[in-house]
Amino acid sequence: MAGLIRLITVVAVFWFLTTGTKATEVRQLLRGGGTSIVKEVIDGDTAILDPPIDGAEQVRLVGIQAPKLALGRKGFEEWPLAPEAKTALERLVLGRSVELRFGGASMDRHGRHLAHLFSEDGTWVQGEMLSRGWARVYTFPDNEVLAAEMYAAENTARAARRGIWAHRFYRVRSSKAGPLYNDVGTFQIVKGTVIAAANVRGRVYVNFGDDWKTDFTITLDPKVRRRFEKSGLDPLALEGHTIEVRGWLRKRNGPMISASHRQQIRILKTP
Repeated sequence: MAGLIRLITVVAVFWFLTTGTKATEVRQLLRGGGTSIVKEVIDGDTAILDPPIDGAEQVRLVGIQAPKLALGRKGFEEWPLAPEAKTALERLVLGRSVELRFGGASMDRHGRHLAHLFSEDGTWVQGEMLSRGWARVYTFPDNEVLAAEMYAAENTARAARRGIWAHRFYRVRSSKAGPLYNDVGTFQIVKGTVIAAANVRGRVYVNFGDDWKTDFTITLDPKVRRRFEKSGLDPLALEGHTIEVRGWLRKRNGPMISASHRQQIRILKTP
């Protein structure tokens, strides 16, 4: 019953955040970036504008990651449900006027706008893609605004197993290291209980097993650790907490995610 109440609360909060007066409040948390028409959708999180805004015609929907299409990249394997995610975004924005609004860095190294999109009727496009299950939250240190609202939207889709959440490719991984080796080089969400956290010559290691040479670990460099502490979370105090972390899995001793900002980690249960 408690779990059901929490789910209903999350759904209600998201509905309230993305409709009526509250949608306007969310929009006002961001700075304006102009309006244009979406003439083409490249994939589930990228579109082309006509006319361009400030000389740039591409916009990346900041804060989310949709399944990736190959898009001509040699050796790149298309992610499951990528065409469906593209279609979902097309239904929301293709041929329609959208407003770009920014909450952090407004341009990436590829010359694309990094923006939240609002359609003609005021719909927050990122929220719709997340709540319908066609994207995951994907924040960066210079773009964390609306993270809480985006996680709420993602939660509704995960609870209902909508879209990508019904596919095993996108399932939340256990922190047990063995199976994670198969996912090295991919973006994953990993859940587990922290066994220990240590500071080794300024770098923090958050360990999920007894053998740091083989078990799953989150690492934070000194600058990132200070950033975490300023946000109110000391990574050295995570021992015994059940958490969820998302990021690109690498191999450094065991499977590892290098954390760069607070919004990558969600505390699910305290000791």
